[in-house]
Amino acid sequence: MRPFGHVEPEEAGTVLLLLANAFVLLVAYYVLKTIREPLILASGGAELKSYASAAQATALVGFVPAYGWLSSRVDRGRLIVFVILFFFATVEAFYLGSRAGVPHLGFAFFVWVGIFSVASVALFWSYANDLHGQAAGERLFPVIAIGATLGSPVGARVAERLFEGGVPPYTMLHVGAALLLVHLALYRVIERRQRGRRAAPPPPLASGPGGFGLVLRSPYLRRIAVLLVVLNLVNTVGEYVLGRSVVSAAHAAAAADPSLSVSAYIGAFYGRYFFWVNVGSVLLQAFAVSRIVKRFGIAGVLLALPLVAFGAYALVAAGVGLATIRWAKTAENAVDYSIMNTGKQMLWLATDREEKYKAKQAVDTFFMRFGDLLAAGLVYAGTTWVGAEVTGFGAVNLALVVAWTGVAWAVLRGYRALCARRP
Repeated sequence: MRPFGHVEPEEAGTVLLLLANAFVLLVAYYVLKTIREPLILASGGAELKSYASAAQATALVGFVPAYGWLSSRVDRGRLIVFVILFFFATVEAFYLGSRAGVPHLGFAFFVWVGIFSVASVALFWSYANDLHGQAAGERLFPVIAIGATLGSPVGARVAERLFEGGVPPYTMLHVGAALLLVHLALYRVIERRQRGRRAAPPPPLASGPGGFGLVLRSPYLRRIAVLLVVLNLVNTVGEYVLGRSVVSAAHAAAAADPSLSVSAYIGAFYGRYFFWVNVGSVLLQAFAVSRIVKRFGIAGVLLALPLVAFGAYALVAAGVGLATIRWAKTAENAVDYSIMNTGKQMLWLATDREEKYKAKQAVDTFFMRFGDLLAAGLVYAGTTWVGAEVTGFGAVNLALVVAWTGVAWAVLRGYRALCARRP
């Protein structure tokens, strides 16, 4: 493991299990994520996709308090079991809904995947934060995150192969459901390993403020929340730009070749797109992130993405075509899923245990999806009232990236202040 980071021998077993579990989770997520793209784009276009993202924020208003209530009544092992089995059951419910012909299922599935992705990943990193202190986390998180970045291209490639093999999207849901059971089993192995090292498992969290209350009372957590809102606003607007360009290209290709399926074109495009995004993420995570942290500290991993995003949207604003937009978004997302993702998880090393579970779930779910809500409003205003083209959305994102950089500096100051006060 030496090429990827500094891991002590006694840490290696837990680190490898966490890495493997992150891998399985992200394979499952990318299979499900790739399924959702043709289901919503082929039926409603890029605009409906953007508006569906806003519905996720509304659903999370109920999910976050329910999660906080559960986490205050069960220990972390049972919390994990309940959450993962809930997502497993809902995956299978979508399959049954497709067999029964339930209307608007693609829209509902898009909303569900957005909640599943942020909630399950937030839970994983809450758990990893719970197992490691600040010094160990800064060393080990870049290594553990290799599993997540490696699982992403594997999941995307699996989905692409299944689409090209003619497997119906809803039938592919069983693949994601089976992987969630493997994910849960790995959690149980890690928990048994951890319990073998101490007398008793950690107790349930205190029945104090919920996730939203913890965020609102802490200036540091509020800054993290604003950071993720702006980050997700920029990224979601960028995804709209890409989706709009892909749909136009798909319809143009279908007009030239009537035998071509628009749904298959979009699914294959996103399979390839996700694959190369995550190949880049794996390389950055494995060979760059730990070195950036060692050389520049947490500032390096938090400020890399705004720099890349500024360049990407400068190209979009200049009026480049789909091929260039695709590779600009590939670069942006590769940095986001590796360098920036590690930085986001490291920010929680400076918080207490209650904040790691309850507040992190609120920030990584609701506040991230609130960025989607703002993006949906921006897309609606831009397309309905202004008639903005792709270049106009690129210019708006340029301005947002400048604001994002200022928020990131404020978060860094808060992190350093909290770390200085910790024993």
